[in-house]
Amino acid sequence: MDDLVAVADRFKPSGEVVEVREFGSGLVNATFLVALDSEKEKRFILQRINTAIFPRPERIMGNLGVIAGHVQGRLKAAPPEAGRRWEVPRPLLTEEGGDHWIGPDGSFWRAISFIEGAQTFDTIQDAAHAGEVGHALGTFQNLLSDLPTGKLAATLEGFHVTPRYLAHFDEVMAKNRPRKSPEMDYALKFVAGRREGAGLLEEARDAGKLRLRPIHGDPKVNNVMMDRATGRAVAMIDLDTAGPGLVHYDIGDCLRSGCNPLGEETDRWEAVRFETELCRAVLSGYLPAAGAFLTEEDDEYLCDAVRLIAFELGLRFLTDYLEGDVYFKVKEPEHNLLRALVQFKLTESIESQERAIRDIVGETR
Repeated sequence: MDDLVAVADRFKPSGEVVEVREFGSGLVNATFLVALDSEKEKRFILQRINTAIFPRPERIMGNLGVIAGHVQGRLKAAPPEAGRRWEVPRPLLTEEGGDHWIGPDGSFWRAISFIEGAQTFDTIQDAAHAGEVGHALGTFQNLLSDLPTGKLAATLEGFHVTPRYLAHFDEVMAKNRPRKSPEMDYALKFVAGRREGAGLLEEARDAGKLRLRPIHGDPKVNNVMMDRATGRAVAMIDLDTAGPGLVHYDIGDCLRSGCNPLGEETDRWEAVRFETELCRAVLSGYLPAAGAFLTEEDDEYLCDAVRLIAFELGLRFLTDYLEGDVYFKVKEPEHNLLRALVQFKLTESIESQERAIRDIVGETR
């Protein structure tokens, strides 16, 4: 703990560090909440970036600075409507003026502002919460819609490009003989049956039907902060994967995460379902906030994005399981396999309700 206090001390805006404790439920980085004895900034987030996953962490910090500056400029020009607030995490600097610190062991540390009076949830609480999650994503994308993608760097090459994950899965399978079980048999058959449509979004982009825009990259439910007093969304956090991408990656991931009432970590994978009424609520919040920059062709691929991103995440969990859990943190040996099964069952539910989801997109547009 003394080492963590010493690291936090390098970023403190004012006062003295009084406590450092683990914080959140992230699957990649190590995250800590730092408490300060200060009248100004009382808390901030300290993180050790997983450089095995993010080999160019300086790109994360560059993007965060660009996004924070751009959003603050937009909000200054056009503040949120009465009764709302919107914040963006900003990087805190060291005494030397750097936006990160590299430890003697090569570890990469950064600090970002803490958003007070707000909290996150791992699953959607009700329809009102769902609408606010959608509103948050639409607001985030809208605030960045005039930011040239050339000002943002890709922090993970090929992130959300499903065919690349499928190719990596094939490479891993060629080197590993998975242990036979009913669950593994189901997972492997599931992947085999969905190869043909894996490139749908990338093919649409190549054909000029979809284009790159600034996106969040990981807009799951627990990356949306909710105001404790008003119940309204106030921020999107965890911007490590923000950068150029298709907005479909974002809304697909948001709906995948938000419309599964059992959540990503349930062990009741066979009971997982995609809840269409939550989908309606999320889109009812998202489309009014984001609709100004969405095209008819964007609308056409929204339903496909939900299905594809759920399949993609399941594929990533399964691949990580086969590789020995090198990407996602796990609590037990079969954890990533279970996570994969949850996403595959969710994909099945999405596929079975495709017509209803497409109707909802049209009705909420």
